[in-house]
Amino acid sequence: MLPSTLSDAQEARLNAIVSALSSDPRFIAISASGSFASNQLDRYSDLDLTLVIEPDAYEEVMASRFHILEHIDGITACFTGEHVGEPRLVISIFSPDATHVDFKFASLDDAAVRVDDPVIVWERDTRYRERLDASTASYPYPEPQWLEDRIWIWVHYAATKIARGEYFESLGFLSFIRNTVLGPMALRQNGMTPSGVRKLEERLQEFAVELKGTVAGADRQSLTTALHKCIELYEDLIANESIDRNEAAKRLSLDYLKNVLSEESINGHSQ
Repeated sequence: MLPSTLSDAQEARLNAIVSALSSDPRFIAISASGSFASNQLDRYSDLDLTLVIEPDAYEEVMASRFHILEHIDGITACFTGEHVGEPRLVISIFSPDATHVDFKFASLDDAAVRVDDPVIVWERDTRYRERLDASTASYPYPEPQWLEDRIWIWVHYAATKIARGEYFESLGFLSFIRNTVLGPMALRQNGMTPSGVRKLEERLQEFAVELKGTVAGADRQSLTTALHKCIELYEDLIANESIDRNEAAKRLSLDYLKNVLSEESINGHSQ
């Protein structure tokens, strides 16, 4: 069943993709995940598609995947997804409605390994469906202990960059903390998929208000305040986890932060 929120442009694009690929016997099924599967699509949403391929044809398809996609009407630009750690991914945009489509090319042998439960929008037979039914989705999330083992070194790193005057580097690193630590931990503790800070404004409205304090301008004072807010929120969240705290690393990093980003240091630093 198609999502009720699927736009006319998205539906037309999906139909064109199914029509083009279903005629190729190397493809077994096409599924859609993300906001499509959760029926939360809007007109800004990507179509996240998995193309399930016969195992003995996988290498052949991977070698010719751009040629295959070129035969789908409207494709305008595409590139591979190594930058997100997924070389099987082809990210594309279609005209005339600027529809964004992500294609993940997957062999039947590993196509059921997934972060959520997709909707099958076309299938040649039931093999893919059977593998989905026999397995479960698992969304990747850094364990709280993994975060604790790293957070105080990350705090030290942020302090050094602010103190040195590398403000844009510091801005990027605070974003990393929000996406890797604070957002996922808050979402998971509230029983939600820990997908960075995606739609956090809607999913955790009160926490989102607090998280605004971690957003800084490109200046020493603002970045220092935001870093302290990151630490405050981390401490509140990690208190809910059963882990081994590294108190020595915490004291070391906080003392360093106090020394290099003290009020006197801030006032004496050229903006």
